[in-house]
Amino acid sequence: MSDKRIRVLIVDDHAVVRAGLRALIEGEADTMEVVGEAAGGEYSVSLAARLRPDVVLMDLRLDERDGGIDGAEATRRITAQSPTTKVVVLTSHSNRTDVHRALEAGALGYVLKAGPPEELFRAIHAAASGGLTLSPDAAALYTARDPGLQLSDRELEVLRLLAEGLSNRAIASALFLTEATVKSHLVRIYRKLDTDSRAATMAEAHRRGLIELA
Repeated sequence: MSDKRIRVLIVDDHAVVRAGLRALIEGEADTMEVVGEAAGGEYSVSLAARLRPDVVLMDLRLDERDGGIDGAEATRRITAQSPTTKVVVLTSHSNRTDVHRALEAGALGYVLKAGPPEELFRAIHAAASGGLTLSPDAAALYTARDPGLQLSDRELEVLRLLAEGLSNRAIASALFLTEATVKSHLVRIYRKLDTDSRAATMAEAHRRGLIELA
């Protein structure tokens, strides 16, 4: 992304917040620009389809009155319709449920509004390059081991394709997912199995009887 500015779409149902984010991003005019704003989830999906931004800054707690959708569902739809558009969740809330919902929907970042602007800028740049960024609070919640968690059906599908030696791109193609969504599944699998690499994950999954190794 170094040869052009990162195109950012801001999604938040508070006008003051959108104005503040626009001012912050415009202060980084050498590397990024605001290409649009949306106050609701439904509109953000259609606007992202039209503008094709590089990164969407998404609030999770959007107003859902009159049949609207929240930020997690908007994230899911945006990443499904445009794999080249990355989503960074920017929220006031930090709890295990919200962090998991955001990453499961395909977000590549989870940043708190109370954090420093530099953290937001890092998340935008990382997402534009396909990297995952979590605020310290979100990272602690997401990586905390929870022995009671079980692998979902989708996570088991990803795990079994991983055991067959498929790359993230091949797994995404086989399951009709985006690569970002596959990465999110892998992060959850690693956390649930308490592993930190593909090899360790395969060994632990085999030990638990989740997969068969040749």
